[in-house]
Amino acid sequence: MNDTFVFPKLPLVLYNTESRKRETFKPCHNNHVTMYTCGPTVYHYAHIGNFRTYVFEDLLRRSLKFFGYQVEQVMNITDVDDKTIRGAIEKNITLEEYVQPYKNAFFADIQSLGIEKVEHYPCATAYIPHMIDFIQKLIDKKVAYKSHDGSIYFAIDQCPRYGRLSHLKLEELTISRIENDEYEKENVGDFVLWKSYDEKRDGPIYWDSPFGKGRPGWHLECSTMAMEILGHTIDIHVGAVDNIFPHHENEIAQSECLSCKEFVRFWLHSEHLIVNGKKMSKSLGNFFTLRDLLDKGFKGLEVRYMLLHTHYRTQLNFTLEGMEAARISLHRLNDFVSRCQEGATNDKPTGCTDAVLEKAIKQFYEAIADDLNISVALAALFDMMREVNGMMEKMNGGDKERVLFVLQQFNRVLGVLSFEQEEGPPAHLAALLEERNQARKAKDWGLSDRLRDEILASGYVIEDTPSGARLKKRSC
Repeated sequence: MNDTFVFPKLPLVLYNTESRKRETFKPCHNNHVTMYTCGPTVYHYAHIGNFRTYVFEDLLRRSLKFFGYQVEQVMNITDVDDKTIRGAIEKNITLEEYVQPYKNAFFADIQSLGIEKVEHYPCATAYIPHMIDFIQKLIDKKVAYKSHDGSIYFAIDQCPRYGRLSHLKLEELTISRIENDEYEKENVGDFVLWKSYDEKRDGPIYWDSPFGKGRPGWHLECSTMAMEILGHTIDIHVGAVDNIFPHHENEIAQSECLSCKEFVRFWLHSEHLIVNGKKMSKSLGNFFTLRDLLDKGFKGLEVRYMLLHTHYRTQLNFTLEGMEAARISLHRLNDFVSRCQEGATNDKPTGCTDAVLEKAIKQFYEAIADDLNISVALAALFDMMREVNGMMEKMNGGDKERVLFVLQQFNRVLGVLSFEQEEGPPAHLAALLEERNQARKAKDWGLSDRLRDEILASGYVIEDTPSGARLKKRSC
């Protein structure tokens, strides 16, 4: 079947945050792509803003594979930071006991969203010996120093290119020492690599090191796991725009001072998700986890479609009305899949759909190659659906099989379509449908309406098609 169509050989162009330019992507080593993605901090359930980024990262991963690359991806699990330690102490349980339910929830959530599992999910706590070694090497290179309280800091004035990702000009800013993992862009400072132990703050949670008891800083965790698993230079590093500074800027500084090599070749960042035009906030009552939306009756793939359909570098305004629209769009697509599956065979096709499919393939490939232009790719899919629906009466089983093949190729990127064929309606409902058909022929509208209502009450709807009425399960 794949010999039927010519799939374009196009370069993949991606917007590089560091250069602020669209660049043709090529990995360091042949077809093997190394990619690091900032994963969850497991102090609570991830919210839909987090999942907007994770769905984008999954789109990127799928697109790389669609273009023929082999992907080795790391998504870290931050299980030690200020928030996880605080949570464990408040509940008077171990750090592992505190984070485990949220780790389990994260993996359940990404499965609901159709996010592919990546090759590596390292936990920060498993790499603390490597982090201690990393810090010692930076001290030896005289780019890190010990403060009066025993913490170890990275000296950003020892990194001449500091600020190149966020495009900050250090000479225009006041540099101070920053103890917290997260801080505002207006603040620039030597950042903590190792937080010395504070009994009141840290309770029983600490690790021993040559610098004294304590725990690693958040920025160091990602650099260590990325370099230990993928090497000193990785092809792509991905995250949300709020990771650019300070997190990713600090990753570059400490990693390149250690290795004396380029840390990352392509930086990609997804824009913010807002809710009803405002920043998501619990105090505003517009804060949603995936579980909140599932409790409202939405399906995981409907949420995925909503988070996917806007270009990753465009701010996404999330609304419940938008979720309803996503549900309707996805229902239309999956209904189209079902129509094509009815009577699909390997018979010789008539070829009536070939021109439409070839146009859609070209448009879809070109859109994905253009910095993952998802809105144009989806437009190509919906245009194809509309044109093919108008041809259904002329199509044979072989034509439908071709359409399904193209849909399956597109879904390698989108991950929203369902090709599982539902079992047919129960025999008694099929009999009721036939009885209704006869009632309509006899113009017995009262009986026809009663039979329709009985079918509807059983969870099915009657759908009129060019080939006659059929029963279909209600979508909601």
